Amino acid sequence: MKPKALVLLAHGTNRDQDVAEALTLCGAEPQIVPLNSLRAGRQRWSDYQMLILPGGFSYADALGAGKLLAIDMQTYFTDEIQQFVLAGKPVIGICNGFQALVKAGILPGENSEKRDESSKAGATLTFNAGGHFECRWVTLRPVSQKCLWTKGLSELVECPIAHGEGNFQVSNPAMLSSLATQDQIALAYVYLHDAPANGAYPANPNGSIDDIAGICNAQGNVLGLMPHPENHIHAWQHPQWRRGVERNSGLSIFKNGVKYAEEA
Repeated sequence: MKPKALVLLAHGTNRDQDVAEALTLCGAEPQIVPLNSLRAGRQRWSDYQMLILPGGFSYADALGAGKLLAIDMQTYFTDEIQQFVLAGKPVIGICNGFQALVKAGILPGENSEKRDESSKAGATLTFNAGGHFECRWVTLRPVSQKCLWTKGLSELVECPIAHGEGNFQVSNPAMLSSLATQDQIALAYVYLHDAPANGAYPANPNGSIDDIAGICNAQGNVLGLMPHPENHIHAWQHPQWRRGVERNSGLSIFKNGVKYAEEA
């Protein structure tokens, strides 16, 4: 049977249809569900094998990008989301969804090797280093082999970004070291020819530490990333398509997630 994917819809979400199409192309059955329907019990979390927090500007990014969505998740759905994550089901948060996962404390999450108190809650997504909104295409290198969404991927992923607060930072070196040691750095910004960005703009478009574009939890089933792979699932979406560049590299991430859900 096709795995059912719960695509959360909040006021301001604007990439729900895009991610639903990506999931459909990969063989999943996406359902776009408003948060209020979940609160009212019209849909049950347990009926789904995947969870997607799509991009956009939930609640107009009042109080900060993803903050109010994170509060909603913590207030109304803490148990449901925790059960989803602990069950090992695939979860992905893209752009605004990534921001919400971080601000709700779901990412980076606890490591199997217990972190010291000073490094538990030391990650955030803050204002772009350039001080303005960035809307451009970027190149990503899949890194983590623990993350089910990036495991086994060898091809670079090209896709767009669209954010003003995508700068991933940590409060201390211990957190960064822990993420690297535990293989939680899922995706990194690189140049088109796969050379490290080394923090240089525009290859690293927002100033994220160590060129981090996405991270996963210690279990490897929850991925958060700032770029939009759902906006490069057809060859014609690539800006160089009419010059003979035919790719759809963003689809590979979703293929991994759906395949895992099918086999789980």
